[in-house]
Amino acid sequence: MTDATTDWQTGWLRGALELALAAVLAEGAGHGYALAQRLAEHGFGQVRGGALYPVLGRMERDGVVSATWKPGENGPGRKVYALTETGLDRLRGQRAQWARFSVLMDGLLGTDRINEGDG
Repeated sequence: MTDATTDWQTGWLRGALELALAAVLAEGAGHGYALAQRLAEHGFGQVRGGALYPVLGRMERDGVVSATWKPGENGPGRKVYALTETGLDRLRGQRAQWARFSVLMDGLLGTDRINEGDG
C-alpha cells in the first residue's frame, strides 16, 4: 500500500530537491546522510541516496556547493557539503522565484476559493 504523503514527496521533491538541499545547507554544512535527516526533520520524509547524491554531485560541479572529505572516527570518511557564496546567491534568487511560482500555482489551483471537500 502506498502512503499518500510519500506519493507527493517522491514526485514533487524530485523537482525541488536542489532548492531544498540549498536551504538546509544554508543552515550549516553536512554529509549526505545528515542532509537527508535534516530534510526529514522538515517533513520531507526519507530522501534516498539514489536521489540525493546525484543532485549533490551536480551542485558541486556547478559550484553551488563545495565538498571536503572528513575522516571517520570509527568508520569510513565522509564527504561534507557546504553551500558556497555562489550557492547562497542562487538560493536567494530561487527563493524569490519560488515565491512567484507559489503565487501562480495558488491562483491556478484556486486554493483561495476552494473549500475542502469541493470538487
